[in-house]
Parts: sequence; C-alpha cells; structure tokens
Amino acid sequence: MGHSATATAVITGAGSERGIGRRTAHRLAEAGFAIAVLDLDEAAAKTTADIVAREHGVPTLGVTADVTDADSVDRAVETVETSELPTTTALVNNAGITRPTPFLDIERAEWDAVFEVNVTGTYLVTRRVLPGLIERGYGRIVNLSSVSGERGGGVFGGTHYSAAKAAVLGLTRALAREVGEHGIVVNSVAPGLIDTDITGGLLSGERKQQLVSGIPVGRNGDTDDVAGMITFLAGPDVGYITGATFDVNGGSHIH
Repeated sequence: MGHSATATAVITGAGSERGIGRRTAHRLAEAGFAIAVLDLDEAAAKTTADIVAREHGVPTLGVTADVTDADSVDRAVETVETSELPTTTALVNNAGITRPTPFLDIERAEWDAVFEVNVTGTYLVTRRVLPGLIERGYGRIVNLSSVSGERGGGVFGGTHYSAAKAAVLGLTRALAREVGEHGIVVNSVAPGLIDTDITGGLLSGERKQQLVSGIPVGRNGDTDDVAGMITFLAGPDVGYITGATFDVNGGSHIH
C-alpha cells in the first residue's frame, strides 16, 4: 500500500541490516514519511532506501555521508534537498560507534573517533539541516543517546562512549532551548540493551541471562522498541515535548 508522503525524515547511519536506523526507516515510512538514508556505506544506504521504498511505497533516497566531515554532510543534505523528495521535517541522528575498551587502554585516536561520530556528527548534520527547519517554522530532531550516558556505562560501550552519549544529552537540551521558538523540538532517545549487530556477540548464553536478569520486563530490547519511540518523536504530537530524554531500557535503569 503506497502513501502520498508529504514530508521527509532524514536518518543517519541507517545502512546496517540489523540496526536501529534501518528499523526506524521502516517505521517512519509506515507513518507516511518519505525517507532519506545517510550512511558512510553508500551501498548499504541505497539498500535500506530500496527495501523501504519497495515495502512501503514511499519515496526514498540513499546517500553516502561521513557525518564527521562537514563537506560530506553538506553534499549529502544538498542531494536530499534538491531531490524529488518532499520537504524535510524530521532528522534522526542515529549514526554512532561504540567500543568496549577499558579506560586505560583507550588510545587518543579511538577516544577522538568515538566523539567525532557520536557528538560532532550529530552537531554537523543538525547544523546543516536546521536552517531549513527554522525557515519553515517546523521541525522534529531526535538524537540517539544511550543508557550508558545516563548510568555511566555498564552495558557495552567504554568510558568514551558513555561520555559521548552524555554529551548528546547536553547538546539536545541546550539546542531545545534555542530552537523552540521556531516550532522545532529536540529530544533524545536512550536505548538500553538492544539486540543489534553491535551487541549481537554479547547476547548469548550466560552473559545474556546475567544481563536480562537485571531488566524488570525480563528481556533485552529489539530495534522495534526503539524505532517506535523515535517515530513518535518525529511526528506531529510532540509540539509541547522538548529537551526530554526517553528511556527505552525495559526498566534496567529507572531514575
């Protein structure tokens, strides 16, 4: 069943087959958005776009973008803006990397890489997309943080990942204050333990039982749990919700 999409959602890092980004692309398309996928892996971005277009009948576009490179981001967003896709109303900053490295083993290059993708990437893509949202007086920005940024790790990523994902929360809150007057809301989603390619190897046997035993709802999360929340935050019903953090963690962290 095809939709006549009237707005576009831009999602970064949605190339991965089992990732939150691709699942979110599906859910947003179901909600009637046209979808622009930005991913470092151009083939993967195009694959996600093709699958979503085929399954949901909405216009899609897959574009290569290195979120840590301002020129690359500029080219990618320009491609979206000059395409046949409808006007962009929602941005999902999903691109991220994590490493489970102990603090004293983190080399400077790895520290920088984790901040570059998770924090600087969010800044660069948002800075490029935001002027259009301000001009039109409407926008929804959803930033992916992590329960690690709230509770100080203990899930998968190392200290650099926790620090970067906490920085995303600060960025979200401060930006929400700045852009609210323009009809734009900015919120964060903080997933707990979600079954994706990143955590895949961890979620088996005893380790899985141990992790799940601390989760009140009695299971790890899946990408749909997160994608559903992102889709809500990208939609029309959140005009009075901004600077907020939405925990999708099964109760593993209640605060």
